[in-house]
Amino acid sequence: QVQVVESGGGLVQAGGSLRLSCVVSGSTFSSRHMGWYRQAPGKQRELVSSISHGGITNYADSVKSRFTISRDNAKNTVYLQMNSLKPEDTAVYYCNVGLLGAIYYRPSAYWGQGTQVTVSS
Repeated sequence: QVQVVESGGGLVQAGGSLRLSCVVSGSTFSSRHMGWYRQAPGKQRELVSSISHGGITNYADSVKSRFTISRDNAKNTVYLQMNSLKPEDTAVYYCNVGLLGAIYYRPSAYWGQGTQVTVSS
């Protein structure tokens, strides 16, 4: 059974940084594309960033140049480094394991429980 556990959220002032971690177990992590999403109150969940099993990255326009996604296959972990945080980055951040065998990242049913990020102005 695939398990996904996020950590690293918290309260930070605008302009600050946080690094989120997502540990995956029960799957061949190195063969999976991975995605980070966020959901703010009253809004739909949106894709923030994805990384292929080969390390190719994609970002939403709203976070380009501020966020960096990376992965450590030896640790079954994907990271989201968030710099220059803004109040509008406040949301619950979720990690998702990509569909096995997909050429590009597509979300699977495997989600973490989410980690809260709150950015104060």
